Amino acid sequence: MFVLPKLTDSTLSLDNKILTLTFNRDDVRNALTGTHIVDDIVQAITWANSCLEVAVVIITGAGAAFSSGGNVKDMAERQGDFAGNASELEARYRRGIQRLPLIMQQAEMPVIAAVNGAAIGAGFDLANMCDLRIASNKAKFGETFINLGLIPGDGGAWFMQRLIGYQKAAELTLTGRIIDAQEAEALGIVLQVVEPESLMDAANGMALEMASKPAAALRLTKRLMKTAQRTQLADFLDICAAYQGMAHQEPEHLSAVNQLIDKMNKPSLAHSKENE
Repeated sequence: MFVLPKLTDSTLSLDNKILTLTFNRDDVRNALTGTHIVDDIVQAITWANSCLEVAVVIITGAGAAFSSGGNVKDMAERQGDFAGNASELEARYRRGIQRLPLIMQQAEMPVIAAVNGAAIGAGFDLANMCDLRIASNKAKFGETFINLGLIPGDGGAWFMQRLIGYQKAAELTLTGRIIDAQEAEALGIVLQVVEPESLMDAANGMALEMASKPAAALRLTKRLMKTAQRTQLADFLDICAAYQGMAHQEPEHLSAVNQLIDKMNKPSLAHSKENE
């Protein structure tokens, strides 16, 4: 029996092996600084990794924004996460928001961003840290750090160029230009754009398809795809062989194979009628 962790500025629900994490600070447009949302994400993903009842995670925001990233009022007043000298700020980044890309890379299951509204700065980067992104046609995206005289301190420059290539990532990062959901889809940032009222249905539909697959193979495949990003081919093939050996021993593998054989051996309805 599992118990969902209690979060501070977000909510969690688990249904049909899909864990949905919803940011719940619409009062600050789900900012990642000055709230407990980063803590919530770290806690939720850490728990999901340890709970085999979770096959897929969906991340979304309540209210008008997915996430506005850093709290600009705190920046202006040099308070909260933005207080102190350069050395203190460096330490706060490493111990604070930089936990976000690290935990997202450690997620063992597929993570889908259901982008309900503006995803700006670190909020955009968070969406790019997910495996897949589905967006409302009301969503906006912007790597806007340069507009404020800042750099993507949360690792966004690492993620975006791997997602859409260096040239386009450089253009978006060095201009700070905000794009709509349709352009994000054309660039390959977003997989699908839907009406706002259809967003969670679309995200859940995709998640359900993944969650229906053999659980161990789903997690191994996710881990394998992440490993491929940082491994030479010869070493990667060794890892593939080891993972495949593990997969062959899983009961779900044999069950899936037997189901396929049964389906292949079962005469089709059309063939049965021909022989009547």
